[in-house]
Amino acid sequence: MRSMKRKKTEHYDRLTHPLVRENGVLRRATWEEALDRAAEGFRRNVAAHGPNAFAMLSCARSTNEMNYIGQKFTRVVIGTNNVDSCNRTCHAPSVAGLSAVFGSGGGTSSYQEVEDADVILMWGSAARNAHPIFFQHVLKGIRKGARMFAVDPRRTGTAQWADRWLGLNVGTDIPLAHAVAREIIHAGLHNTTFIERATEGFAEYAASVEPWTLSAAEQVTGVPAEAIREMAHAYARADRAQLVWTLGITEHHNATDNVRALINLSLLTGHVGRYGSGLSPLRGQNNVQGGGDMGAIPNRLPGFQDILDPAIRARFEAAWQAPIQPRYGLNLTEMLEAMAEGEVTTCYLIGENPVQSEADSLSCVKRLSMLDHLVVQDIFLTKTAQMADVVLPAGAAWCESDGTFTNSERRVQRVRAALVPPGEARDDIWILCELARRLGHDWNYSGAEEVWDELRSVSPAHYGMTYERLAEHQGIQWPCPSTEELEPPFLHGRLWETDPDRRGRPAPFAILRHSPPVDLLDDEYPFRLTTGRRLDSYNTGVQSSGFASPLRRGENIELSPEDAAALGVTAGEEVRISSRRGTVVAPVYIDPALRPGLVFMTMHFPDEVDTNALTIEATCPIAGTAEFKAAAVRIDRLVPAKAG
Repeated sequence: MRSMKRKKTEHYDRLTHPLVRENGVLRRATWEEALDRAAEGFRRNVAAHGPNAFAMLSCARSTNEMNYIGQKFTRVVIGTNNVDSCNRTCHAPSVAGLSAVFGSGGGTSSYQEVEDADVILMWGSAARNAHPIFFQHVLKGIRKGARMFAVDPRRTGTAQWADRWLGLNVGTDIPLAHAVAREIIHAGLHNTTFIERATEGFAEYAASVEPWTLSAAEQVTGVPAEAIREMAHAYARADRAQLVWTLGITEHHNATDNVRALINLSLLTGHVGRYGSGLSPLRGQNNVQGGGDMGAIPNRLPGFQDILDPAIRARFEAAWQAPIQPRYGLNLTEMLEAMAEGEVTTCYLIGENPVQSEADSLSCVKRLSMLDHLVVQDIFLTKTAQMADVVLPAGAAWCESDGTFTNSERRVQRVRAALVPPGEARDDIWILCELARRLGHDWNYSGAEEVWDELRSVSPAHYGMTYERLAEHQGIQWPCPSTEELEPPFLHGRLWETDPDRRGRPAPFAILRHSPPVDLLDDEYPFRLTTGRRLDSYNTGVQSSGFASPLRRGENIELSPEDAAALGVTAGEEVRISSRRGTVVAPVYIDPALRPGLVFMTMHFPDEVDTNALTIEATCPIAGTAEFKAAAVRIDRLVPAKAG
């Protein structure tokens, strides 16, 4: 077991000039030297080991245009599909589940539809803290009369607004969803017309959920049978219902199955493909959706087009004048494994900080240290950047770049540079093009709009979104194949067509089984640690820790009053938290919203408390996302209790 002492949170200053490593130390360099050094390392490793020895992590906080150029660099300049982003850490299971059922990986509804829904299921989503802008739409819906059900192990701030809180045991989402489905079927509330017309596999699905009676589900999930029944009837009877989820569903070893379990409920009731009824996975960073849409993932080209389709591949090869490997690349999880095996030897990281964001963080550090050549492009000297051979200072995409972002409702919106990057920092696209030029590709783009127009030419879903139209409409949702018209705000309306040809491929039900968390509780590790976000901070704290907040209290281990009493600890007292992978020290915070046996921490202060030293790297076999939500831990006092 590895120990991690508690340290003070660092303040991260902006990167303002390039750095290169010399004699084990990063020193200031000119742009020419840094770019030459970065390109030479890529060239050397590809020459020695082939293009698949290269991996890129693109940036979910940068523009669509940057992500488009980043994945094009990987596929055209290097010749591999090994490109991914932090969507692998959060919503890759949502993309996998939605695309398997409907053919595309975006949420099906607009934010406005939540305001007009009759019932809202917030499942594994602490949106009040993690997605406060979206939660304002939820509140508008509640004020207009919508009933909201919150499914979450913790009684979060979101749950406090709910008509009913269903406090399930961590990792029991599939049994709960199955019990909801069985109750709907037995009550005769399933939408038989929609099921027969638009779906397939219902009989097998109905048989698979049959064992999950309300009482059986109550025993496994901890949710009272009456509460399960109430939510099932409300959801099925609603004219318009929204099913919303976040990382409480996706950060599990069986995450894609969790997503499919929720999609099953929408198919069962017909709550998809029409206004007001749909499925909404909430993205946590400003362009996670857009990064995937632009092809910064290993299995899809821009516009979410499958790499394995020869016709699609041929169209891109003609546009880019370069061959594309007819195979999927490595995702982030697989990249790290390949680094350990010596198969990936060079990596280009843009705006990502896996050293502090990945599960079992010390293993991530070890794997990155095995690389022959690491290039990091960022706005701060993060812990990951401190390991690099070359550091390239970039502009802050949200205020120092022109381009577009795509949010959780698939809305593409313009951003415009308001500031000039400080010092010698340069725009991401300029850096990528300079590297491409050194590697034999003379790319010259006059600006972000030229990049966007190239993307539009190869992605039918984005073709109608000129910069002029995006400004005119203050954002447009994809798909938008026409420059003259706009599509409805919801997806998959085809499923309601009476003509089979117009209806297209039926949406399949999934047959799923319950799979408990990998990290088992026992006498040595009796507490279930789940992780999440707080309103005042952002991800690994690199950006948000430099700004004061009256809400911020640093990192804590949050305990129920009952557990605090049993352990004999008081608020503010430091304790040791240990898992089967590592140990950290953190002060106690007593939260009455927690049930006994469940504890909570965040990843916002890794310099102070490295929570990811505790989390487990057990990953979803389909999406590659780790089980951040379910670690087994032990809590020990540092100061012995006083006698008498």
